[in-house]
Amino acid sequence: MTEAQFADISLKVCFTILIGYMLFIIYKLGKESKAGKFGMFILFIGLGLGFVSFGAKEVIKLILTH
Repeated sequence: MTEAQFADISLKVCFTILIGYMLFIIYKLGKESKAGKFGMFILFIGLGLGFVSFGAKEVIKLILTH
């Protein structure tokens, strides 16, 4: 395994764990502020939109390399 392969795998694994933890923080923030269903929806859309871009980048790379 090369250093580049290890860095790529560890980035994906660690970033996935970080995203999960950040989603938990967003959920906890909404629950403690009593945001309700619509408020939680807005929180997850607004604060979680960056996660979608990371996933989209990987999908686009996969499509373009094949």
